[in-house]
Amino acid sequence: MGEWSDLEGWDGVTVRPISTWPGGATAGARRSPFDAPWSTTVGDLSRELRLIGARRVVLELAISESEIRLDGQPYARARARHPGVVLSFESDHGPLRYATAEFETWQANLRAIALGLEALRKVDRYGIAKRGEQYRGYRQIESGGPSAERGRALIHKHGDVRRALMATHPDHGGDAAAFADVQAAREASA
Repeated sequence: MGEWSDLEGWDGVTVRPISTWPGGATAGARRSPFDAPWSTTVGDLSRELRLIGARRVVLELAISESEIRLDGQPYARARARHPGVVLSFESDHGPLRYATAEFETWQANLRAIALGLEALRKVDRYGIAKRGEQYRGYRQIESGGPSAERGRALIHKHGDVRRALMATHPDHGGDAAAFADVQAAREASA
C-alpha cells in the first residue's frame, strides 16, 4: 500500500495542494506521540466534522496540482514535500481553518487536528461554552476562508492589493474567480 492509499474512499473531502502556509516558516517537526491506526484517525475526524456541521471540507497537502488525479485523490507517485496539513471547511460556526506541521508525517498532523477539534467540542459538552465561542478566535485568525486564502496568495504574487486587483480584473483580461478571491482577501483583512 502506498502513502496515498490512506485517503482512498474518504468521502466528502477534497484534496488540494497547500495554497498558502499560514504564518511563517515552520520549525523542525518532532516525532508523533500518537499510536492509532489510520482508520481511527479518519473515523475520529469524520465524526468531529459531522458534529460541527462541516461542509465543503478541503484537505491541503504539500503536493502539486499535477500529483492529484481527476477523482481528487493523489497519484501513487505523489510525494509530500513537507508534513504540513491544512484542513478548511464551512461549519455551523462559520468558516474554519486549521493547520499544523508539528509532527513528522502528514498523517500525524491530521490526527492532531482531529484531536484538537474533539477538544474544542468538549468545551461545549462540558458546559463551558454554549454557542461555539471557542471557534471565534480561529475565525479571526484565518478569516475569509479558502477564497480569501487564495486571494492572499495572489496579493503576495503581485506585490499588493491594487496590483492584484488590476491583474485579475475581468475587464483587463483577468479571471473573474481570481478577482473575487482578491476581493475576499481584502475584505477579510479590513
